[in-house]
Amino acid sequence: MNDILAQALSKINNAAARGKSEVTLHPSSKVVTKIMTLLKEEGYIQDFKSENTTRGTITTVQLNGKINKVGSIKPRFSVTMDTYEKFEKRYLPAKDFGRIFVSTTDGIITHIKAKEVNKGGALIAYIY
Repeated sequence: MNDILAQALSKINNAAARGKSEVTLHPSSKVVTKIMTLLKEEGYIQDFKSENTTRGTITTVQLNGKINKVGSIKPRFSVTMDTYEKFEKRYLPAKDFGRIFVSTTDGIITHIKAKEVNKGGALIAYIY
């Protein structure tokens, strides 16, 4: 297993494209859990539940049909305050439509919040 986040987001993207209402992510990690928390705050998913088992963490995600596309950003580009716009044009279909998730020293946050607090970081994922 190389990239747990990329696999989880791919499963969510495929389930959303097929119109499913629930998807199970196994294995899961702290990064996946944080991304799911941000997706819930932004309104892209309805709810999620993580449970630890002897075989690892399993996360069940309730979809609400608001996801057009979600994916992992590879390689993890470094971004500064003056380069956010370039990556917004690359990964999002329109200005102020969708979110890019950035790993900063404050944790994983959306690119909009990162611009507000004047932080750079590494790009992790996108959704719209």
